[in-house]
Amino acid sequence: MSSVLTWSGAAATDGIASHRLRTLRASHSAMWNYVTYRDAIGIVGLDADALYPDGTTRLPADWADLGWLVCFAGPPPGAVEAMREAVGAEALSQYSPDLVEPLRDEAARVLGRPRDATFEVIGTEGAQAGIALSLLAAIDPGDEVILGDPGYFHLPSAVIAAGGAPVFVPAGRDSGFRIDVDAAAAAVTPRTRAICLVDPSNPYGAVLGRDELAALATLAERHDLLLVHDVTHGPLAVDPGSAWVPLPATDLTERAVATFSVSHCWGLASARIGFLAGPRDLMRGCLQLKAAITRMSTGYAGQHGALAALRDRDHLPRAERAIRANLAALEDALADVPGLSLAVRPRRGLSCAVEIDPALTTAQELMVALFARRIAVYPGDGLGENGAATTVRLNLSHPEPWPLQRLRDALPDAAAEASAGRWRAPVAELLDGKGTERARRLAAVVREGR
Repeated sequence: MSSVLTWSGAAATDGIASHRLRTLRASHSAMWNYVTYRDAIGIVGLDADALYPDGTTRLPADWADLGWLVCFAGPPPGAVEAMREAVGAEALSQYSPDLVEPLRDEAARVLGRPRDATFEVIGTEGAQAGIALSLLAAIDPGDEVILGDPGYFHLPSAVIAAGGAPVFVPAGRDSGFRIDVDAAAAAVTPRTRAICLVDPSNPYGAVLGRDELAALATLAERHDLLLVHDVTHGPLAVDPGSAWVPLPATDLTERAVATFSVSHCWGLASARIGFLAGPRDLMRGCLQLKAAITRMSTGYAGQHGALAALRDRDHLPRAERAIRANLAALEDALADVPGLSLAVRPRRGLSCAVEIDPALTTAQELMVALFARRIAVYPGDGLGENGAATTVRLNLSHPEPWPLQRLRDALPDAAAEASAGRWRAPVAELLDGKGTERARRLAAVVREGR
């Protein structure tokens, strides 16, 4: 039987699908609706089941994986050992607590605010679940949630899954690849209930300044909005002088929650341990929603791995050194290929975005050309309307230099091959098959060529 990730064709359940499921299926940001690794693998004629035996999601070790956003410089060895020690019959035969108390305290330390009668931390299945629970607690069907475009892949689908309507405002070059605060203010309507902020921006690594946070806090107070502050990439400093602060650690507003996980910065994606923090009564409500959906499903062993990771004081500096070295290598590689450049130099996080001159090729064609050379990157169509065909996302966290060296060696030929139209027809056909309006528009862009 083929992997669930390869399923396609007409949806036989449309007759019983909810409005939110139908809307999600029509959204380009929904899982599988944007261009994925498996799409590129199929186009270049490789066998996904051979590359991913038994349904795994990690490419073989000889591939330069520059797309998945997990810290390849992690996880900290102590986190792995702590998880091993936590696995036992007694621990496995009972439901896990939401979070063990020391882990709540460590998460609060990362967020810069101690737990007290007004501020609490709960456990989630990664930051994505933290976003989802916040929205489920704050919005009703039809309510609007303001998001930046381009932005984090799965924010729009989280809004839709909660019954809301995403409202997009610019977050591109004009605003430094951060959400445009003035545009967000102009987008507020009587139906607006929340604004979601990914800070540092994923994958650009741009950081909101305190003045921007203050303006957003004032906006939230004025219109009774919830600010959802996803700070997942914040603990990693690419620029040692970059300032970064989660909203709950400021005195700007109490109408904010913050979420992060150990998936990205600490390389513990499989543990599925994330954190949501904010006003205690709201956190209690989010826990009630979580219990209604998944009960307390942050696993005990994963919690102990996360605790060891957050207590490790060597991991983040070690990962930052790798990221800085890889960023320098990428800048050298881009200097050799006219038409490719950094969108913006990242200040925090483990990723960056490369911009492609439309006269050269599209992001989707370049992705496929690189896949043919065993180099994996993600194109920007999952990030939003802006830059969908001109952005490639790269992970900078590999602790060894060879993935970036392979990219530097392959990039000129891959760009020339994509520019010549080698992958134009199959990429356009793939996009048409996605079935979304934006995918069809992208397919038309691809077919136009240079």
